[in-house]
Amino acid sequence: MNDMKDTPVYKEMMRRNEEFVKSGEYRDYETSKFPALKTAVVACMDTRLLTLLPAALGLHNGDVKMIKNAGGLVTDPYGDSMRSLLVAIYELGVEHVMIVAHTNCGVEGMNGRHFIEVMKDRGISAETIETLKSEGHDLETWLSGFSDTDDAVRRSVELVRSHPLLPNGITVDGFVIDTLSGSLRPV
Repeated sequence: MNDMKDTPVYKEMMRRNEEFVKSGEYRDYETSKFPALKTAVVACMDTRLLTLLPAALGLHNGDVKMIKNAGGLVTDPYGDSMRSLLVAIYELGVEHVMIVAHTNCGVEGMNGRHFIEVMKDRGISAETIETLKSEGHDLETWLSGFSDTDDAVRRSVELVRSHPLLPNGITVDGFVIDTLSGSLRPV
């Protein structure tokens, strides 16, 4: 594994951070850890959504808890995204959950078998893959995407709504945002 500290990207990010702190710009972002809108948004990590999604929703720092992952979905009832939602609900006062997928997502149509081949091409041994399989890890399914965005959002919404640890009174809704216009469509 390479150390990021030796890369130009690391040096540039550190320079930017130093400039940010020195200028005092951080003061513009001071807020509480409790989301003002009592809302958690699960969204894709897609670079197009970094500023588009908050702008399209009119969000400001401190308004929501933002949980990002590949695809913007909740697919495992005991995975990190669901855990983050439960923490947001029980510890931070969240009462509303928005699942927001987007158009032209890279996870749509992602093929687990192909993904594993790419891993092997990048140096992951077939032995490692087989060992993980023998330990019960279904990598092909885990690394596969979805074929229908609306259906994937509906399944995520249902998974969260029906979770045995979700308290009464929490609203959960799904949406798809257009990565070109920022238009949000309920699913």
